[in-house]
Amino acid sequence: MTAAIRDRLAEDAGTVRAAPVPRSYRIFVRNLVVPWHIGIYPHEYGTAQRVRLGVTCTMADPRLALGRDIDSVVSYETIVATVRALAASGHVELVEILARQVAEACLADSRILEAAVTVEKLDVFPEAESAGVELVMIRPRSDT
Repeated sequence: MTAAIRDRLAEDAGTVRAAPVPRSYRIFVRNLVVPWHIGIYPHEYGTAQRVRLGVTCTMADPRLALGRDIDSVVSYETIVATVRALAASGHVELVEILARQVAEACLADSRILEAAVTVEKLDVFPEAESAGVELVMIRPRSDT
């Protein structure tokens, strides 16, 4: 411990401070690889492709991070289940549509203010690891 930190701690020892509160709260799922029926070309119909998704959701109220049980927080398990259900729901033409569907599903939870979704097709170009999009959607402000 440096002398400056030790001096600061000594100064603060007698000071009563408010408990810290979270400034922001995000949950995320990274590198979720799911087989998906996706694409606009004839050879892309009828065959699933590997798609990697990343989802980051920003909560409207960062105090949700202080929850003590699963019912009081937004669960990343719900995000994964939503992605899996969308994958099972049928063919999607564009990665942009897929990203929008995932973001809209996240924003259906009123506790979520923003959803950032990355969708990557992993087997499009042999010389590239992936090709895809990132979409960020925010909940519109209510006038009430």
